[in-house]
Amino acid sequence: MSNGISKGFSATVKAVNQTKKFVSNRSAIVLTQSAVNRIKQLTEGKPEVIGLKIGVKQRGCNGLSYFLDYAKQKQKFDEEVLQDGVRVLIDSKAQLSLLGTEMDFVETKLSSEFVFNNPNVKGMCGCGESFTL
Repeated sequence: MSNGISKGFSATVKAVNQTKKFVSNRSAIVLTQSAVNRIKQLTEGKPEVIGLKIGVKQRGCNGLSYFLDYAKQKQKFDEEVLQDGVRVLIDSKAQLSLLGTEMDFVETKLSSEFVFNNPNVKGMCGCGESFTL
């Protein structure tokens, strides 16, 4: 990303069980409380950072992969999601692939990462880093 800050974050995509329904709040994505808390931690003490930005790029076995970065400013076609005091910007190329998605932050003994529970995913690679729609 060309926002002047180059630190990326780890993210995993998970297919959502079709029985799980998300409640629409008219936002492109919904953040869990865990994701909100982690974004607050990551942006705290960084006055130049206005939030996190989500993008999508060609990568991996199945074609697409999400990436996260710090955002210093909102670009013209970015979608903005404000929830519980945090801001997430969605790059214009990632907007359609994120509709209806829940963004979570999960910590285990071996990892800590943002997880996208995306009901639009049709296929995923074995490692969970790339997907197809």
